[in-house]
Amino acid sequence: MDRFNTRVAEFKDLLSADVIDRAKLHKLCFEGCPDTDGIRATCWKLLLGYIPWDTRQWNTELAKKRETYQQLMTEVIFNPHDTEEASGGEIVDHPLSLDSDSGWGRFFEDNTTLLQIDHDTRRLYPDISFFQMPTLHPQTSSGANKDSLRKRVERSCLPSQKVGTARNGIKNFSTTSKPERQPYVTLKDGEEAHWEVAERILFVHAKTYPGIDYVQGMNEILGPIYYVFSSHPDPTWQKYAEADTFFCFASLMTEIGDSFTRSLDQCKAGISGQLQKMMTLLKSKDPALYKHLTVTVKMDPMFFAFRWTTLLLSQEFLLPEVIRLWDSFFADEKRFAFLLHMCCAMMIVLRDQLLEGDFSTCMKLLQHFPSYDIQRLIQKGQDIGRFHPF
Repeated sequence: MDRFNTRVAEFKDLLSADVIDRAKLHKLCFEGCPDTDGIRATCWKLLLGYIPWDTRQWNTELAKKRETYQQLMTEVIFNPHDTEEASGGEIVDHPLSLDSDSGWGRFFEDNTTLLQIDHDTRRLYPDISFFQMPTLHPQTSSGANKDSLRKRVERSCLPSQKVGTARNGIKNFSTTSKPERQPYVTLKDGEEAHWEVAERILFVHAKTYPGIDYVQGMNEILGPIYYVFSSHPDPTWQKYAEADTFFCFASLMTEIGDSFTRSLDQCKAGISGQLQKMMTLLKSKDPALYKHLTVTVKMDPMFFAFRWTTLLLSQEFLLPEVIRLWDSFFADEKRFAFLLHMCCAMMIVLRDQLLEGDFSTCMKLLQHFPSYDIQRLIQKGQDIGRFHPF
């Protein structure tokens, strides 16, 4: 307990300075952020570049970005019904319009993305109840058109259309509908579940950054960040968890977004380049294990490590363990080099079972990583990084 209190005091001293010592904070966070007094949430916002290292600028920067997010929601969460209501019921746009500026065309196109996001966020971290519980700060209570996305999600049938052009120039429409809704916690009128907040963040991000298409798995990246921010003990910081999460998620995606981009799979910045670095590291650390996986059982690392690296190990461990890992990932001066060290450590701690196993046994072990003490695993990753840096 004394050691814990000492660490908390160290963090508080650093965070209370006018200008935070970046090197010291990175070092402290790499060893794990205390889960108290909102320290972890503040540190993640610093490490992800959301707030400046000069604490005197925090209030101004936070107010500006939080207002920006409110504006983004108003602009991108669009419902043609709102336009009709504003015009006194007069139909100014038709659902079957082929006009490129048609609001209805935009609405149907958006629904294609919304269908996928909705499917993924409803089952976000099903092992805990947090994402099914109501948030204390629902956007629906603030009026305007911010509740239109919620209404679209709750409809039993959510039509979406993809428009294609045949060789003769005729446009073809293919329509899909949302499948039967999965059961979830029933909320009162005006309430929102945390998964709905996560859904809105992902939808706004997809619309704000069209160059980064939504891909299944992005919800797993968003989840831990939103959980940490919305668990802040300060009601004000908790109130703006949605906006803060949006910008931190956007910042993180600029760094790891290449892993979600199929066109970059074969380049050094893409997933193939990362997996090659990981296997090269394993070869230098444990040549026998490397030979067994690549030569004897002919295991393609894409079969198991694609998920590891793309989702930052968020599906391999329980949420508290993921959060602890991300303290180190975000504080890594060589941003995510430690992720590859951890992936290598995960293979090495299973060395005996892997060397005795055939293809199916190895695949099962690596795709379903067994329970393991997270601190010991992190220490193993640190040892690998110390003697085999990139």
